[in-house]
Amino acid sequence: MAFTVGLTGGIGSGKTTVARLFADLGAGVVDTDEIARALTAPGQAAVEEIAQRFGPQFITADGALDRMRMRKLAFADARAKRDLESILHPLIRREAERRVANCAAPYVILVVPLLLESGAYWQVVRRVLVVESDQETRIDRVRHRSNLPREEILAIMSSQVGQAERLQRADDVIHNDNDFTALGPQVAALHRKYLHLASED
Repeated sequence: MAFTVGLTGGIGSGKTTVARLFADLGAGVVDTDEIARALTAPGQAAVEEIAQRFGPQFITADGALDRMRMRKLAFADARAKRDLESILHPLIRREAERRVANCAAPYVILVVPLLLESGAYWQVVRRVLVVESDQETRIDRVRHRSNLPREEILAIMSSQVGQAERLQRADDVIHNDNDFTALGPQVAALHRKYLHLASED
């Protein structure tokens, strides 16, 4: 299996942008959010299980998961959140591990938003890379990207590991406070570091 770095960070921190920059430099990227979207697309097995557990009102007209409706339920109902995770998380993990195992790149960036919260990927990742931004910057990004109200964004943030704990548990940190030009050099430096570590692995 390729040398694998777990990339995480709070909502709105810029994980997808950072992962894209690593991919541009030749790293393999496996994104668990992308896998989750694929698994809940029309005709996928997870959709049928979700419909059976939660009802057809959580499935869109074209047969995909209604992500917005499900997100609201999951944050309002802890049991529903656990039930959804019990359906999705094993499927996501199996597919993520399959993609990592089949990746031919020198190393892999495995993007897991809840890496620190779940503890599900510790046998896969060798290092933890945290993308950090200040809270107001993150809130602004999410509001513009997803059109969510501030209260819902804060609720999501409160369910995630806090900044201090993320930084304490990180092996590497990228700072992403609205200066896109500062990201490239940080990613390039870590790319060189990960190539070296992978070659020694």
